[in-house]
Amino acid sequence: MRPTTDEGPRPLAAAAATRSAGPGAVVGLLKASHPAPTATVTVLAGLLAAAFGLGPASAAGAVAAVVAGQLSIGWCNDRLDLRRDRAAGRRDKPLATGAARPGTVGTAACVALLVCVPLSLACGLGAGVVHLCCVAAGWAYNLWLKRTVLSWLPYALAFGLLPAFLTLTLPGRPWPPPWLTVAAALLGTGAHFANVLPDLDDDLAAGVRGLPQRVGRRGSVVSAAVLALAACVLLTAGPTGRVSPAGAGLIGVTLAVCLTASAGPPALLRGRVPFLALLALSALDATLLVLAVAAPVTGGGGGGP
Repeated sequence: MRPTTDEGPRPLAAAAATRSAGPGAVVGLLKASHPAPTATVTVLAGLLAAAFGLGPASAAGAVAAVVAGQLSIGWCNDRLDLRRDRAAGRRDKPLATGAARPGTVGTAACVALLVCVPLSLACGLGAGVVHLCCVAAGWAYNLWLKRTVLSWLPYALAFGLLPAFLTLTLPGRPWPPPWLTVAAALLGTGAHFANVLPDLDDDLAAGVRGLPQRVGRRGSVVSAAVLALAACVLLTAGPTGRVSPAGAGLIGVTLAVCLTASAGPPALLRGRVPFLALLALSALDATLLVLAVAAPVTGGGGGGP
């Protein structure tokens, strides 16, 4: 747990009150948007748009909507967590260190949300409503569900509906196959359990009691690994209904990580190895997601939207 004495949060609070605006404020604002998750979801949306066969204009419009939605969620998250991050001495948080101003971040979150609405609806009414549901799930997580046993639900909804947002942008407005929706939801839920691992102790000290915090570090690692395994099985078998030898190998690797997470020593679980391993599994599942979508499109097989 980070210090909460005079040497911790008070200097950070003072810095936040006295740091002047300038080029560094722009950098601080960008850092407060959670750039890594924002970039990850944006890249995934772009790859899926290409795999589904969206035209350049449609793909660009969909990606722009995703960027606006993710920026609004990231800025909202950091603004709401300001007091907790200062109390924990979080020097990686621009608002806590004074690199960004609370009013600026709050305004940016609201502006990005307002911009997201027309960008989403420009993709079509059905697609726009679906994407705005994804964004609403992210805001619901920030505002309330983050601290409840349902903290996983926004991740499942947002990731699960992302393929539908893109397919509904296509001519004919088709829905994706159920296995693709379920696999994306599993991927998102697993990412939630993995994402909290670096901050789990600070979250508990601050009273954040989402599902990962309630099940503990080992429970979160096991949950993330099992969800990654389930997503891997669906993405491997979903397009054709059978598992190829290469797919069986990927499932075996994921299963090995699950077993290691279940039986690993406590010292191993407290390091960064489980977090990095789960990130690798999430990246693998995301790659499989794109390939599973692209295979019917490029190969002429069935199972696509």
